[in-house]
Amino acid sequence: MAQFVTRIDEAVAGQIDELVAAGAVESRSDAVRRGLTALIDVHRRKRIGDAIVEGYRRHPQSEQEVGWADAATAAMIAEEPW
Repeated sequence: MAQFVTRIDEAVAGQIDELVAAGAVESRSDAVRRGLTALIDVHRRKRIGDAIVEGYRRHPQSEQEVGWADAATAAMIAEEPW
């Protein structure tokens, strides 16, 4: 397992210690691991989202592919007794 050495502001260290005391994380190291994992996940999800958007920009959905959904929604609303 790789090891990172870094400096953290005292206020942040105190907040991490509070998380440890509250049982939210097992240790300072656990907090750092979880934080880095969350950061990596946020960026991974953003890359995936950006790729999906770019795919739709390059190949937009046609009316034939999505028109049925609009028609079904309009029909469903029309059936409501309000």
